[in-house]
Amino acid sequence: MTTPQTQVTVTVRTFVQRFSSTRRGARLARRLAAHQLDAWGVPHGTTASDTVVQIVAELAANAVLHGRVQGRDFALRLMHRPGAPLVRVEVSDTCPARPVPPAPASADADGGRGLVLVEALASRWGVRGRTGPGKTVWAEVDLGARTRAGRAV
Repeated sequence: MTTPQTQVTVTVRTFVQRFSSTRRGARLARRLAAHQLDAWGVPHGTTASDTVVQIVAELAANAVLHGRVQGRDFALRLMHRPGAPLVRVEVSDTCPARPVPPAPASADADGGRGLVLVEALASRWGVRGRTGPGKTVWAEVDLGARTRAGRAV
């Protein structure tokens, strides 16, 4: 006879939305991410919220500027487990080209700082393939580290 085991229920909050591959779509992704974080208890204007929103902004802008395929959208997925101080951001597009690892941009360059910012702000980040064409660029933000470093959540 087997002994009954207690199962722990783990709830993962998820937000998923597709956006047009335009600057307007990228801006909307950033704004809805801020709204969703606030609904999950990560208030607007906090370091944690600002960090995640900045990462969403950079990854969405990259999807629109570098990962755009005519007539195809990009997708944003946010995941947060209550009680776990971690938010995962995933931005998927249909372009198969992988992002180039960040290298410091020259001081007078107009761009080239997006992934450098993501690398600086995220606890970890990477790129993976996805079902169908394209790729997913993901980043995780450890919200607990933001409070342990003396910054307010």
